[in-house]
Amino acid sequence: MMGANKLTIAAARDALRKGDLTAVDLTMACLTAIDAGDGLGAFVHKTPEIALEQARAADARLAAGNAPSLCGIPLGIKDLFCTKGVASQAASNILKGFKPEYESTVTAQLFGAGAVMLGKLNMDEFAMGSSNETSCYGPVVNPWRCDDRELTPGGSSGGSAAAVAADLCLAATGTDTGGSIRQPAAFTGIVGIKPTYGRVSRWGIVAFASSLDQAGPMTKTVRDAAIMLGCMAGHDPKDSTSADLAVPDFEAALTGDIRGRRIGIPREYRMDGMPAEIEKLWAAGTAMLRDAGAEIVDISLPHTKYALPTYYVVAPAEASSNLARYDGVRYGHRAKLAAGDGITEMYEKTRAEGFGAEVQRRVMIGTYVLSAGFYDAYYNRARKVRALIKRDFEQAFAAGVDAILTPATPSAAFGLGEMANASPVEMYLNDVFTVTVNLAGLPGIAVPVGLDAQGLPLGLQLIGRPWEEGDLLNHAYVLERAAGFVAKPEKWW
Repeated sequence: MMGANKLTIAAARDALRKGDLTAVDLTMACLTAIDAGDGLGAFVHKTPEIALEQARAADARLAAGNAPSLCGIPLGIKDLFCTKGVASQAASNILKGFKPEYESTVTAQLFGAGAVMLGKLNMDEFAMGSSNETSCYGPVVNPWRCDDRELTPGGSSGGSAAAVAADLCLAATGTDTGGSIRQPAAFTGIVGIKPTYGRVSRWGIVAFASSLDQAGPMTKTVRDAAIMLGCMAGHDPKDSTSADLAVPDFEAALTGDIRGRRIGIPREYRMDGMPAEIEKLWAAGTAMLRDAGAEIVDISLPHTKYALPTYYVVAPAEASSNLARYDGVRYGHRAKLAAGDGITEMYEKTRAEGFGAEVQRRVMIGTYVLSAGFYDAYYNRARKVRALIKRDFEQAFAAGVDAILTPATPSAAFGLGEMANASPVEMYLNDVFTVTVNLAGLPGIAVPVGLDAQGLPLGLQLIGRPWEEGDLLNHAYVLERAAGFVAKPEKWW
């Protein structure tokens, strides 16, 4: 089938089950697109042999009538997920050459559902970044362009977002610590959902900030997100933070009926200097949900203004602890030592060579806020503010709000290199609308809703009640249908 790589998961699933398409043909279409898309820098470790082997196995299951929901569906896997026998570097030189002897729980579940792995996807180093420019592989280029400028696809899941938007794969895995699924999804005109913390296992995913990290799907449609999330979610005894809850049928929740539902519009998200296009998009999304029968209510999340500084204390603190294990002793990069160097010099040289500038910055910040004399002033205080942010959401939901609508990003995609002379704080502001969701452990989804004046995609974010991803997906489904976003980047790569 010509252009099979452009199909959605749902459409490909139907074609595969009807026999109109084989998993091998679908996989070959994606592999061809990946080779043609090398200029995007999205795929960093291609696995065509594994993909074709899995595709043949999927075809056998389809022929036998034993086809799970993702059987034969080609996916890209973010480089943060450990994949057995395949390089898993977290886009960092310090893990160069590391090939795990085990499979992450998420990828094991996806493969168990019949999915096909096309390869590993580029990302910001250790998921630290908002533009996919901190990767040891080099930056990812957004398939959307403006005035011939190369644009960022967002980060840290920029490779996943670009690959899905450019139809190199049908969907991809992402991870979200402070917006790293939702921001790149908005920048590239796709759907990205961060589930409730604990809904998806973190086992076998290289850790950034353990109390914030959560894996989720990045897809072409809301329905595809529901299908893929159903395969990724579930209790995992290997992950102590994994919730022992049944996984609902998320796809069945897409009824398209939100009559009588209450949608909260938080006044604190109307920030000084917000572009008029973002305000207009937010108003349009609000009207779409109202027209679908939802009740729109103004709400207050008073501690929102403290979310960004709180996040950039908590996340680096946890990162400094998690990244202490990369020392050149057991695996990954080890620096060459001079005569007389001891273990201290080995640690220092290895970490200086292996970690990029942004990772070093965050490790140093994290170590500082955890150090004696500063723990109470910074980290402990940030933990207390985090609890207040979580309470704001709890009070809104207790008052009867079913979902909250906000912008996903403060702007459309910006040019690669444009933040080179900016302060780190200016880059961190890209997460201003998304970090609250991670701090509160809530589910959030980004949905493409329109284009800006330059023809670049803009998205809105819906935030849901904990553990109610099905309800959240249904609200997103209504928004998606009302917006009717069908724009695709014009092929230039």
